[in-house]
Amino acid sequence: MQLQDGGLSQQKLDQFQRDGFLVLEGFASPDEVADLRQRAGELVEGFEPATRSVFSTKSQASTTDDYFLESANNISFFFEENAFQEDGKLRQDKALSINKIGHALHDADPAFRSFSRSQKVAQLISSLGFKRPLPVQSMYIFKQPKIGGEVRPHQDSTFLYTDPPSVVGLWWALEDATRTNGCLWAHPGSHASGVARRFLKTPDNKVTFDKDVDYLQLFNKEEFVPLEVPSGSLVLLHGANVHFSYENQSGKSRHAYSMHVIEGASSHNYSPDNW
Repeated sequence: MQLQDGGLSQQKLDQFQRDGFLVLEGFASPDEVADLRQRAGELVEGFEPATRSVFSTKSQASTTDDYFLESANNISFFFEENAFQEDGKLRQDKALSINKIGHALHDADPAFRSFSRSQKVAQLISSLGFKRPLPVQSMYIFKQPKIGGEVRPHQDSTFLYTDPPSVVGLWWALEDATRTNGCLWAHPGSHASGVARRFLKTPDNKVTFDKDVDYLQLFNKEEFVPLEVPSGSLVLLHGANVHFSYENQSGKSRHAYSMHVIEGASSHNYSPDNW
């Protein structure tokens, strides 16, 4: 793990500020990875799918429902788009059909809370300059074999906006992430262009984007780089970095745990119209 006692070295901080992302291999130990994967499996096993909510970034505003909105403060389960047959039944076992668990694992589950608030995570976040770091969202992402959906180009600050912007994403690979099974792709330096759009909650408790943005018109797709990383790696993402992942067409899953942190000091305001 490439950390000093106080967190990131100046060289790593400079790299993060330059590129808008940073890979730290070996951040999570094999035991920590195994514990998180086991706990996610237990959560799915105990989930009774009476509510069928599908997660998709292709039509996010139009498909967002009350179940999704309420998930900001609890542990909720979302299916892959291609998990169901035409008759509404699952194509395969429930454990192979879940897209993600979200969005408050860091608070609502003891195992994830312990990992998310560990000393090494706190030291890392502090070294990024946070005065009062607040975890505001977390997800366990399965990227299931064959049906793991794509995540279109986006910026995390679109969904978790502060004034001034402060979001940092922490994304842990809990399995090897490769081009084959849908690793992250990030555009170096894209964060310097600022936040292109917002995902807003409306007065009638719906959600909408404030503008249409095609990130692949703003940034050359050929300039994105694949973040192929071994299990246990941490990928840091600046809130304005543009990143995406392809669908998983392989026979191997790509489990990951992500958490987003904002600055909670009085110098920053969390937008009241965030979802």
